[in-house]
Amino acid sequence: MKLIIQPEAGVVPIVQAIKTARKSIDVFIFRFDRDDVEKALAAAVQRGVAVRALIAHTNRGGEGRLRKLEQRLLAAGVLVSRSADDLLRYHAKYMIADQTLHLLGFNFTKLDMDKSRSFAVSTKDHRSVQEAVKLFEADLARQPYSPSKSNLVVSPENSRDMLAGFIKGAKKELAIYDAKVFDPAMVKLLRERVDKGVKVRVLGAIKGKDGGVEARKLGNMRLHVRAIVRDGTRAFVGSQSLRKDELENRREVGLIVTNPAVARGILKVFESDWGESGSGKDAKDPKAKDAKAKDAA
Repeated sequence: MKLIIQPEAGVVPIVQAIKTARKSIDVFIFRFDRDDVEKALAAAVQRGVAVRALIAHTNRGGEGRLRKLEQRLLAAGVLVSRSADDLLRYHAKYMIADQTLHLLGFNFTKLDMDKSRSFAVSTKDHRSVQEAVKLFEADLARQPYSPSKSNLVVSPENSRDMLAGFIKGAKKELAIYDAKVFDPAMVKLLRERVDKGVKVRVLGAIKGKDGGVEARKLGNMRLHVRAIVRDGTRAFVGSQSLRKDELENRREVGLIVTNPAVARGILKVFESDWGESGSGKDAKDPKAKDAKAKDAA
């Protein structure tokens, strides 16, 4: 398993994953403005790779760009499908290239890759890869998805239960990147962990009184990641914030990471970001208008 840290890594790991694919690439797109990624996908088609793109039916302010992207990818030989419109939003970000799952906390955009704090993980874990393939096929065909046992966290099907269980398992510490920890049940779980002696810190915002949870706005750059490190050895990386819509009404995808080295890598970045960020009212005020936390996602 490999960890990608943004903005330090930039677009290179994504382009490299596309360039080295030999058989197939399946990619879910919510936002996209990377010419380099688009050219890499087109080049993959030219060398005989079967490339399929599942593109969100809508995003805030960018539907026209999505439709133009569809036409360009079709012209390049990519098999293009559009997500259903049964959910409020199809907000997932992932790519499967030759049996490697690249689970992204960021979009295929310059803003997310070059100017925002985010993460991605790449894994060959068979169960996780196959579950991602199963999800992609279901969404591609606009058919119901029924999750199997794996580390893949999928909204709305299993994310609430999996993330609640992940939080409950914390014994010492939870380090959280999340712009909107607003779901009442999740906030309650975090406060219960504090009552059990668990240190809980949030880089982002949490709704209501802190209840012992320490919260700070990310001070050194734009925040665009949903990640949780538990006890320094386990982690979650994905597209879903701990708020109701992203747990219950949208297609979101994340991964529970059981690789301690990757978890420690995320925590190391968190500690640096925490040290560079100040505390303030906005971190606890869900009505605060912070461009770094706006739902451009």
